[in-house]
Amino acid sequence: MDMNKLQQMLGQAQQMQAGMEAKAAETVAEASSGGGLVTARVNGRKDLLRLTIAPTALQASAGDIEMLEDLITAAVNEAGRNADAAMQAATSGMLGGMDLGNLLG
Repeated sequence: MDMNKLQQMLGQAQQMQAGMEAKAAETVAEASSGGGLVTARVNGRKDLLRLTIAPTALQASAGDIEMLEDLITAAVNEAGRNADAAMQAATSGMLGGMDLGNLLG
């Protein structure tokens, strides 16, 4: 195994990680539930950036707090899945540039 190639690959991996972390911070995904009654916005790290509850959600839930909790949970989970998809699409090109075959010699 060539140590120079290994060091070069480690440097590439560190650059990729830094790029992925930056991309995660700037990627924003959003999802709604209950026909738009609840909207969640997250970044690529799945940090909840904003949660919006429409005033009509209180009327629609008619005091049923569990229904509102379910709408919030659904919106946040879907926003997280959307963030995962956005991150996968954004980083797939990064991984294609790294030649893992050189590691083996």
